[in-house]
Order: sequence, then C-alpha cells, then structure tokens
Amino acid sequence: MGYTKRKSITLKHLLISGKKKIGIEFNYDKTIQTAIKTLPNPAWSNTYKMAYIANTSQNLKYIFDAFRSIAWVNCNYFLPKKQINNHNDEIERSAIKINTEFVPEAYIQKLLLKRYSKSTVNTYASLFSRFVQAHTGQKIDALNEIDIRAYMEKEVRSGRSGSTLNQTVNAIKFYYEVVLEMPNRFYDIERPLKANPLPKVLGRKEIGLILENTSNIKHKCIISLLYSAGLRRAELLNLKLEDIDGENNTLFIRSGKGKKDRITIVSANLIAQLREYYKTCKPKTYLFEGETGKQYSASSVAKILNNAAKRSGIIKKVSPHMLRHSFATHLLEDGTDLRQIQLLLGHTSTRTTEIYTHVTKKHLKAVTNPLDSLYLNQNQQNT
Repeated sequence: MGYTKRKSITLKHLLISGKKKIGIEFNYDKTIQTAIKTLPNPAWSNTYKMAYIANTSQNLKYIFDAFRSIAWVNCNYFLPKKQINNHNDEIERSAIKINTEFVPEAYIQKLLLKRYSKSTVNTYASLFSRFVQAHTGQKIDALNEIDIRAYMEKEVRSGRSGSTLNQTVNAIKFYYEVVLEMPNRFYDIERPLKANPLPKVLGRKEIGLILENTSNIKHKCIISLLYSAGLRRAELLNLKLEDIDGENNTLFIRSGKGKKDRITIVSANLIAQLREYYKTCKPKTYLFEGETGKQYSASSVAKILNNAAKRSGIIKKVSPHMLRHSFATHLLEDGTDLRQIQLLLGHTSTRTTEIYTHVTKKHLKAVTNPLDSLYLNQNQQNT
C-alpha cells in the first residue's frame, strides 16, 4: 500500500530522565500506531504528547524501515541542517569579550559554527551565563518550562528592557533547541510586547553643523560615511580598502546584518576626502584602523560623533545609527523610491523600510493645521 500525503510522522529530539530519545510526533492513526509498536521498546510521553524510543542510529534505521510504505518521515527537526558558508572567514574565539566560565563549551561552538555576528555571540553568551549563574547547584539540562518562566519573571521584576528580555528567551532557547537538539519546549514562554518607536533622525542642518565642527580628517570621513552610505556602525568598521569603488561612487558591504552582502552609494565629494584621508593616515587593511593597526573600535566612533554634536550645540543624544536613519529619511524626502532605499539599507522587506514614511516631515507641510484655519477664517471675517 503506497503512503498518502495525509499520513506523516515528525521526528524530534527528546531528553527524558537524562537520556536522549527519538520522539515520534503524529496525528492519531491506527496504521501509524501499529507500526510504532513494532519498534524496539516504544513508550509514550505525556509531557511531549508523542511516542519515543531510544536514540540510536540502529533505531533510526528501524523507524525508516517501519514507515517506508506507510507514512512520510519528516526529519527537519531531527537531522542536522547543512551549514552554508558563503565566506571563508569565521568569527574567532577572540571575538568573545565576556567571561564564559559559566557557559558550556558546546554553546560557544554552536554560536561560532552558525556564524552569528560578534555582537550576537557576546550577547547570547552573556545572557546565558547570567541564566546559568541564577541556577547554581541545579542541572541546567533538567530545567523545564516552569523553571524558565520563573526565571523570566525575575528578569521582568529586575527592570530589564523588552529587547533584553526577548534576547534572553532566544539565548535560552538556543541552548535547549540548538545545542541539545531538543524539541521546541518553550513556545508558551511569554514575551514582552515589542516596542516600535519611530527612528530618531537628525536634520540636514544638524548634520552640516556636526561636520563643520569636525576638523580631524579621519573623524570627518567616519561621520560622513555613516550618513552618506547609510551604514550600520559594524559595517563601517568592517570596511576594507578594496570595498571602495571610487569610479562608480559605491561601497561593497560584505556580510552585513543577516550575513547579506550589498552595494550602496557614497558621495563623490566624500570619495575625494577619502583619498586625502588615505594619503594622510595610510591604513593597511581596514579603511579605519586604530593605533595598533586593528579595526577601529565601536566606542571610538560613538565618542567622535557625541563630541562633534556637543561642539555643534546639539542638545539631544546623538548615536551613529541616527545617521543611517537620517540617510534613509532624507532620501525619501527627496523622492527616492522606497524599494531603492530598501536595497541601499539592506532590508529584507520593504515593511522595515516603510517606517521612514512616518518620520519624514515633507508630507506634513502640505497639511493645514486646523488652528491656523480658524485664525484665517477670523481674519477674513474681520476684514
């Protein structure tokens, strides 16, 4: 009897009483139940609502044999996915800046193998370290959903931000679901509502003032490039000399957010400044380097911009990412197509880019304020 598309089983990793099991998830079906009974020592888990057997390579073979002509065996959650490596360069362990004393070695290895960004590796490791330290004397692998929820409630009471709370859940899930290859156990963990604040933007005059109050050519090129190309700070720091195309006034951004490459624009005037900067500072590998010849630091970029903003008399707090937001907003105000802005910013979807339509003030100028209309009518009546 050939199998139909309606019948299928899904294999998942389970950890029961400290031992690895092959979980068999399925919709009620007598034929499937009968086949499961032919497997070696099958059992049922009320916790996970699925059947299971010991996790061995021989038992996995028994499953395929038992269901070959009965149902499709879905292994998407069980068998390891092939890693795609578009670049030869990998994040080195030296990129980890936090104390990993309380983080299992396997956790760090998985983060590195999956080529997470430097900031994500450090964030996940830091948050998971805090989680492990909060459960000193307990076996981390044996914690359940109730334990995780109790920990998250403490984090909420401690005043953690919504972003930090979400990242904490992700860091914990990464350990159980990726490192231990267990099924999704924490889908019921409540997450804080994600805030959607509008991007903070600088006006063109403000950016002009900041540049006027920056005399150091290196510092001026850093600020100008963040704005002119709409770069994230990490993208700026990762720029290499060969990434600049002076003839076409473009930049090649390698492995931006989400490991995506893209090409963005850069001002022709800035290209000329960058040539002057190169003659003066003579960087070797990265476009912007520190005194030791290594990448320029993220904190130095923020400091340069803050100092320039203060000298310009700008009271509000200014961050490097505000220049990226300003780049997108000003392009939109100048009539640049939203799809084109999306590509320049490296957004996966135009939905992300659409937020700048709420920031631009150009459309507001066409709206007459009702109070102004009232005064206008009164003036007309008085004349």
